Amino acid sequence: MTDAMAGEVPELDLADPEVLADPLAAYGCAHAKGPMMRLGVPGLGPLWAATRQDEARAVLGDPRFAINSGSFLRHPAIPDECLVHLRTMSELDGPEHRRIRRLVAPAFTPRRAEEFRPRVERIVAALLDGLPAEGPVDLLDAFARPLPMDVICELVGIPEIDRPRWREYGAAVLAGAGDAFGEAVPGIIDGAKAAVERRRAAPGDDLLDDLIRAQAEDGDRLSDVELVTLVWQLVLAGQTPANLIANGLEVLLTHRGELEKLRADPSLMPTAVDELIRLCGPNMLAIPRYAREDAEVSGTQIREGDRVTAVIASANRDPRAFEDPDRLDITRPPRQHLGFGYGPHVCLGASLARVQTEVALAALLDRFPNLSLAENPENPENPENLWRATDPGTLRLAELPVVY
Repeated sequence: MTDAMAGEVPELDLADPEVLADPLAAYGCAHAKGPMMRLGVPGLGPLWAATRQDEARAVLGDPRFAINSGSFLRHPAIPDECLVHLRTMSELDGPEHRRIRRLVAPAFTPRRAEEFRPRVERIVAALLDGLPAEGPVDLLDAFARPLPMDVICELVGIPEIDRPRWREYGAAVLAGAGDAFGEAVPGIIDGAKAAVERRRAAPGDDLLDDLIRAQAEDGDRLSDVELVTLVWQLVLAGQTPANLIANGLEVLLTHRGELEKLRADPSLMPTAVDELIRLCGPNMLAIPRYAREDAEVSGTQIREGDRVTAVIASANRDPRAFEDPDRLDITRPPRQHLGFGYGPHVCLGASLARVQTEVALAALLDRFPNLSLAENPENPENPENLWRATDPGTLRLAELPVVY
């Protein structure tokens, strides 16, 4: 990028303490500054970033902007023997990506996700049964964090005796750093290999069984390496519901009018969840793409090799696409927000994430009619402010203390 080009668009330094303290505030209004901006990322250099709905879709759906292994960071503690299983479908592009996606897509349809709903309901009920009789309790730690891994264990056939350890793996993956992350990866890979072997020997009715049976018209099937890699991807991407459930519950508890509307009419839950994904979904930035050739987006010249992303948190609040976009409206008709991405790499597990979030929020509101945020003695007027985790890429809480 030349200085001349950089000067034509607004800039945002992701190392700025104000951005780290409240990235949603920084991103949420970025669309007002222009359709494109430049993000400064510590240790990685600058990225072009689309801030509005149309430009974000243009970037995420344009084959000239490709995902590759450079789009991801590798944890230095991951053993070399695990690396063959860590190049997930998210890192593939072109024919290689299309092949895997074509094979696995039938296992991730909305219909299949609905068939798994009763299993998710049982898992949610068990977690709620395990909460203390009285609050305050940190629902992030006691409920939202363990839920996705418990669901994944159910869907890939992890034995009950191993599930407490997989919860620890999930917590390490959700944290995304530290020695525990590097140590969790070999355990997940070994467990996934064993799960594939069990399902090949004794077919069942779960997600892993769907993947093992997956076959294209030309007879193509997934290899064992690809199956294990998909389990790893489930663990990695499957942590999204933990943050989505926590974010969504916090927003509902601070918007009492919408909360009471939802309590009065539980049939609004699917629409409410869609609105929460738009307004407070955890993914604030799309996975960076690399320009395969010189390109132009809304007058901004992007050179071959430049990195470009989309500011999801900004595009999802673009007034050109959403009326009164900063307002929570659980009756808002579903629109094509970018909470799960867009284009060839749109999130394959979106339907499963929606089902988990719907079941979790519905069960919480039903079981705890007096559920509210625990008072923060340091800031009783705005307690949630001190619970936000510092992360420029993911909207997430550090804790979610509640009383009921």
